[in-house]
Amino acid sequence: MILFLTIVSGLAWTVVYVDAIRIGFRDRSYAIPAAALALNFSWEAIYAARSIATGITAQGVFNIAWGLADVVIVYTFLKFGRSELPAWVTRRLFIGWALLLGVTSFAVQLLFVAEFGWDHAARYAAFLQNLLMSGLFIAMFAARGGTRGQTLLIAVAKWIGTLAPTVAFGWLGNSALILGLGLLCSVFDLAYIGLVWRARRPVLQAGPQLSRR
Repeated sequence: MILFLTIVSGLAWTVVYVDAIRIGFRDRSYAIPAAALALNFSWEAIYAARSIATGITAQGVFNIAWGLADVVIVYTFLKFGRSELPAWVTRRLFIGWALLLGVTSFAVQLLFVAEFGWDHAARYAAFLQNLLMSGLFIAMFAARGGTRGQTLLIAVAKWIGTLAPTVAFGWLGNSALILGLGLLCSVFDLAYIGLVWRARRPVLQAGPQLSRR
């Protein structure tokens, strides 16, 4: 069951990353909130490297694939992210902020390893940054005033990709912390799905109306 849930989560998150790349180039934006993107990239780089060093598992394959996908998403952030900020933020300030986010994120991941060890650090950090991402997706929706750089597919796949390991490591693994964080993620994820769905409804309803004319 754990392997099955790991594969479900891995495939769902792969969908998130692939669609984030597609929508990022289409909308000339970035599809993963900046702070969450930095934490994700650092997590995947560290644990992909560890997977290669200690032996490839199913999770390790996904870590490597996600890390490679994140390189492209980071590129969309660096290429288009400046336009999301106020005019007083110069290109130099933007790059400095991006570097600070990256260095801080790698430091946080390594501090988790130092405090909890590799196995627990991977899970605790992943669920905490996942909860952060869930909240930041809603903030992104509000800041952009709609679904630019976002899709319903990303929203649903993100929810499924988090729910599967919540069951695996929270429910089946008897971890109250992971179960609680995972359930909180679902609350935010479902709220975000609702926002994106509601924003899409006028577009979806326009088709049949036009066809009857």
